[in-house]
Amino acid sequence: MIEELITKLNTIEQKYTSALKDCKNLKDLQSLQVASLGRKGELTELLKNLKDLTIEEKKSFGPLSNALKVKLTALFEEKTSELESAAINEELNKTDLDLTLPAYPFNKGGRHPLVVAQKRMTDILSKLGFVWAQGPFIEDEYHNFDALNIPPHHPARDMQDTFFVKNTTKTDFVLRTHTSGVQIRTMQKQKPPIRIMAPGRVFRKDALDATHSPVFHQIEGLYVDKNVSLADLKRDLTVFMKGLFGKKAEVRFRPSFFPFTEPSVEVDVKCVFCEAKDKACPVCKGTGWKEMLGAGIVHPNVLKNCGIDPEVYSGYAFGMGVERLAMFSLDIKDIRTFYENDIRILEQF
Repeated sequence: MIEELITKLNTIEQKYTSALKDCKNLKDLQSLQVASLGRKGELTELLKNLKDLTIEEKKSFGPLSNALKVKLTALFEEKTSELESAAINEELNKTDLDLTLPAYPFNKGGRHPLVVAQKRMTDILSKLGFVWAQGPFIEDEYHNFDALNIPPHHPARDMQDTFFVKNTTKTDFVLRTHTSGVQIRTMQKQKPPIRIMAPGRVFRKDALDATHSPVFHQIEGLYVDKNVSLADLKRDLTVFMKGLFGKKAEVRFRPSFFPFTEPSVEVDVKCVFCEAKDKACPVCKGTGWKEMLGAGIVHPNVLKNCGIDPEVYSGYAFGMGVERLAMFSLDIKDIRTFYENDIRILEQF
């Protein structure tokens, strides 16, 4: 009987050693392991015959069977590791993964200070009922100038002051100098009441210095409805400024001039750095006030150009620079700081 058992032992070893070499996937490997070493596997069933052997036969057959069990277990573990690695490599080859990237944890980026400033402004305006509106970066002269009551002799229409775009048509196009074109397009398509804000990038042919940039960001607002007056403008802009600078912020309105509004005003906020007490304050230049935006009642000609009857409807408009607000609130003295992408500076905000 011992000879028969040893023969079966050798057969099991040859069978599963060969099968392991030909196994190509983890599912088949698991089936082989169950068939050989499982509770009802061939080797397990064979070992049940130990109880029928004599002491001398057990001393001979026992070590052989245990050695085969250890060998097969090791072979199955080795094959499992091999097939798992192959499966991982196959999956990696299907994905666009850069293994040279640094491991976790990695440095996380943050929002740019201009994005933070713009979000603060638009969040407050949205609470006042303003809806986000957008328009093209490249505008025709009509939407950028004519419809806004800006005459042909205005300096903004000089080639030296505005980025004109070459084209093969008779219409001149410019990189928009303000987001007011969004207001015009909205009034042409939508009947009052209208209450929109128009954030976006604008372009002017300014020399780059500490306070000027040929590319910057604006947020303009427009409200058109029946019986809109300067009182509505003062109310909403006062709430807006207090939302930005706190309830104690002092706001003042000064007469001004813009071609597209009449009457027009400049809106100032008392300097939050010196509180109007430092004549040498570099932010407000000792005046105690900081100009933040321009505004006014929409000019009747602008309403007419958009097909809105100024005898029935009126409105107000305002515009402000995002960079100006960010510089004022973050105590940044140079506008170029926003565009130079110096991580040492940007990560402070």
